[in-house]
Amino acid sequence: MLGLIGKKLGQTQVYDAQGDVRPVTIVLAGPNRVIQCKTIETDGYKAVQLGFGDQKASRLTKPLNGHLKKFNTAAVKRIREFRDFSVEVKPGDTVGVTLFAPGDFVDAIGVTKGRGFEGVVKRHRFRGGDSTHGAKGWHRRGGAIGNRLFPGTVRRGLSMPGHMGQVRRTTQNLQIIQVREAENILLIQGAIPGANGDYVIIRESKKLPKGSPQAQARLKARAAAAPVAGGKAAKAESAAAPARK
Repeated sequence: MLGLIGKKLGQTQVYDAQGDVRPVTIVLAGPNRVIQCKTIETDGYKAVQLGFGDQKASRLTKPLNGHLKKFNTAAVKRIREFRDFSVEVKPGDTVGVTLFAPGDFVDAIGVTKGRGFEGVVKRHRFRGGDSTHGAKGWHRRGGAIGNRLFPGTVRRGLSMPGHMGQVRRTTQNLQIIQVREAENILLIQGAIPGANGDYVIIRESKKLPKGSPQAQARLKARAAAAPVAGGKAAKAESAAAPARK
């Protein structure tokens, strides 16, 4: 699965090829340095480890500096793994926005903005109390939270005031509008979790929209691989089955 580490720069709007205005998020998605290529033989699974952003070596831990030195790679700010990377790379290579093309669908992973301690009206969209008819002091309260003598406790998972935001979220099926190779920038239609300047992960979409070129290509690849797998299974069954008299 293809993916890149990037930084959210902001939002704007651009015109597409048909002259329609598209609201997009600007993501600086490169260059990403290949740090390590994991294989099934050595690590038990296949993955590619990418690094993004320059960093002083003195600001990294000794184990991480040793890991980067082992693969002869400069210090980086962010490191992420992408399993089953469909492009052949080796340690020391550089990958960028050319992994994707305009029209591709991607998933964007980021950490949402922190909202601090919030009440139930903003955090859980409670209605709140009446504004009139003697509802003094109950305009934005959540009401009772407990039961009577039995069970005498607050139900687990009850919606209450508390910390809001600052959680990892994934936005699926966002379409790439433009790929600017010279600037290492992706223009992605829609909103991406996080504030401007936050680091995000852009990966190819896991749940593609029906009828999209990517979905059709994925179905064709599965259909092409199915007869081969079926033939091997049939041969194995026939070889394992005892001969009938």
